[in-house]
Amino acid sequence: MLPVNHHNIFKTCRSVIFKKFCTKVVENVVKGTVCDINVTKTLGQPAPHTHPHLIGEDEVTPLIKKYEYQCRRQKLVDAILEHSKKLNLPFQNHMIIIPSTSKQYMSDKIPYVFRQNTEFLYLSGCQEPDTCLVITAGGNTSDHKTTLFTRDKDNHAEIWDGPRTHPEEAIGFFGVDNSLPMSDLSKFLNSWRKSLSNIHLWYDFDNAPHTEIHKIVCEYLKDSSNNSFESPRNFIHGLRLYKSPAEIALMQRSCDIASKAFVESMGFSRPGIGENQLFAKMDFECRIRGAEYLAYPPVVAGGNRATIIHYINNNQLVYGNELVLMDAGCEYHGYASDITRTWPVNGKFTEPQREMYEIVLEVQKELIELCGKTPSLDALFECMCLLLGKRLQSLGLINVQPANNYLMKAAYQLCPHHVSHYLGMDVHDTPSIGRNIKIKPGMIITVEPGIYISEKSSLPKQYHGIGIRIEDDVLITVNGPVVLSRKCPKEIDEIEKIVCEGLSNK
Repeated sequence: MLPVNHHNIFKTCRSVIFKKFCTKVVENVVKGTVCDINVTKTLGQPAPHTHPHLIGEDEVTPLIKKYEYQCRRQKLVDAILEHSKKLNLPFQNHMIIIPSTSKQYMSDKIPYVFRQNTEFLYLSGCQEPDTCLVITAGGNTSDHKTTLFTRDKDNHAEIWDGPRTHPEEAIGFFGVDNSLPMSDLSKFLNSWRKSLSNIHLWYDFDNAPHTEIHKIVCEYLKDSSNNSFESPRNFIHGLRLYKSPAEIALMQRSCDIASKAFVESMGFSRPGIGENQLFAKMDFECRIRGAEYLAYPPVVAGGNRATIIHYINNNQLVYGNELVLMDAGCEYHGYASDITRTWPVNGKFTEPQREMYEIVLEVQKELIELCGKTPSLDALFECMCLLLGKRLQSLGLINVQPANNYLMKAAYQLCPHHVSHYLGMDVHDTPSIGRNIKIKPGMIITVEPGIYISEKSSLPKQYHGIGIRIEDDVLITVNGPVVLSRKCPKEIDEIEKIVCEGLSNK
């Protein structure tokens, strides 16, 4: 189902595009003619003519073409109209408003790294702040129009912050029906309201990413005699849950980058190393391979700190025969990876560490096999508790009891988190979709069992302070699960070899 090597295909495609681009430029310079590729106009985000190493012909973002974004918007309209028809809602006209994120500032005039609202990015491909997508639709699924509101022209601001995509470029590049400056948003909403009656507004009031746009929408609703509104979030998440071939390729690349970064971080380990140093190593190795940044603040937990599920202080040293648990992933052109590995910084598992690690690894492998056969993520979690309980019981660490409920409850005390979540543009992707729905082909999920034995545990003392989690990213296909993070080593022999070789080279 997947190409043998997405990375090589990606590189080959980009190199061919770049060569064609350069050839075209040279030919026109020699002829003394103007090149039909606009080499002077820079948009507010990468485009084929300015970033041929990233963006291919007719792509809006890497690997994702204009047509795919148009199809996503069409599917959203179809889903909303079908929902309205099924419930027999008395609305003939619909308006869907999806805002971008606004810039956030850490101090005066110093912004944080910008990250786009993923709902907006999924439907538009626009990576710029302070923009907005408005989709207007009638009762017919083909009768809808998309208007993209872009930042107003501001020569002074562009000197400081870089170029913007203006309405005249946005229509062709993003494949929308119309484009207007943001200053026209309020006027547009009001004119649409005045020209049509019986309008149902689709806007997520509970998760508003842009304060100014939120004010405009609230004013529109306050002035409207028809106060009917609903959030489109569930419908968007329902679409995002199933990944297209382009999305799968991007997520495979994200996993490949993170996997290699894990290998380099393992080899960089040594007794006495700082958790912050491993954090920095992981970050560097991901970015140097093309990731924009880490997908979330990583857990880099040495020793008994690994028993703290969301430990992100990463400010201690890892000594002697301690394990380090690292939960990290990267974001690659809008798509995340999420991997966890646990390894000894001295290159050798102790016997208690090995026993616990083998239990988690065996359970994880069984759970991955069950992905296509288990009805839901919640059911997969129940399987994890039962499998962990049985293995801990076989070691004599849980009392012998015939009831499965007892084993599951005992295991849950040692692994108090869910075993899986959806993965995609966000790490905890599509959160409005419950974990009780059927697992289907096209979904990408994590599988992450763990064991965390605190210093206060009633288990034998030699196990105290051991925290182990093994997490992989898994694509569900009709032919079974495909582990996208398969290049990240997790067998004990592999891990010990990588760390020991790193130590010998220091």
